[in-house]
Amino acid sequence: VQLQASGGGLVQPGGSLRLSCAASGSISGINHMAWYRQAPGKQRSFVARLTNTPSTAYADSVKGRFTISRDNAKNTVYLQMNSLKPEDTAVYYCNVWVQQRASLPFRDYWGQGTLVTVSS
Repeated sequence: VQLQASGGGLVQPGGSLRLSCAASGSISGINHMAWYRQAPGKQRSFVARLTNTPSTAYADSVKGRFTISRDNAKNTVYLQMNSLKPEDTAVYYCNVWVQQRASLPFRDYWGQGTLVTVSS
């Protein structure tokens, strides 16, 4: 299973970006899809999660500004980021729980990360 993340870049404060993460390979089912981020000099932290229920969860720091969504037909998860702040600058990683065959348990995979820089 491979996860390909894209959509990062340089944006001014108050701007918007949309991240994408597409899962490919041997996939029987997908459960949780989530985004994490790692700012310079800090540990990786949770940003948002979307389950199959579907239910969503967000870090307090991004509530009301970020929206997670998914396209099941494309095995893709998105993160719409609005009203971006300099403190949102980080490498963003997608995390997806995948079942490769019906007989196997779900396990998680990580994307390679995409850099978001918020600066004027």
